[in-house]
Amino acid sequence: MTIELWTWNTPNGRKISVALEEMRLPYTVKPVNISKGEQFAPEFLAFSPNNRIPAIKDPAGPDGAPITAFESGAILIYLGVKTGLFWPADLRRQVPVLEWLMWQMGGFGPMPGQVHHFLTVENEQDRRYGLERYSKETRRLYGVADRRLAQVEFFAGDISIADFAILGWAWRHERHQVDLPEFPNVKRWYETMMARPATQRGFAVALS
Repeated sequence: MTIELWTWNTPNGRKISVALEEMRLPYTVKPVNISKGEQFAPEFLAFSPNNRIPAIKDPAGPDGAPITAFESGAILIYLGVKTGLFWPADLRRQVPVLEWLMWQMGGFGPMPGQVHHFLTVENEQDRRYGLERYSKETRRLYGVADRRLAQVEFFAGDISIADFAILGWAWRHERHQVDLPEFPNVKRWYETMMARPATQRGFAVALS
């Protein structure tokens, strides 16, 4: 049965379209135009109460019963457990997946997201302060990623849902004002991920 992906063309939305393609799960896109406030529609709030995309409806959830999920990290874990793909069965191997997934959710998303915001601020003083603060932290996070990827091919060792989560935001590196050659291990990983046919389909599908 087909999963409904309620989303828009954002880094968090792309995490899930990539994961669905990589896991070979059938899905349909239900665009939620966040520029028009469609995330506040009662139908969407009924299963995504924080009025944020993405969210999913899976008619074939646990025990065959329908289930919904919101928050991109929670969706990725759910899909990994559901399929057994990109989610290790062994608890010891799950830990680095969770570490790097939470690293993305708590930092490598919120921080570059603030860069996106301050790039649009009209007041020069406010824009300069915000960009200096959040660009510095964003670059620090790229450095953390680069050091990790000097040790392993993918963030958790083997490719996992953590890579899909991080890729959604690394996809916007130009908007972060980050030149990937400055972080060669991130560049190598990014090019490896973006060369995957399923990942390419996940970025090509229309979300808006």
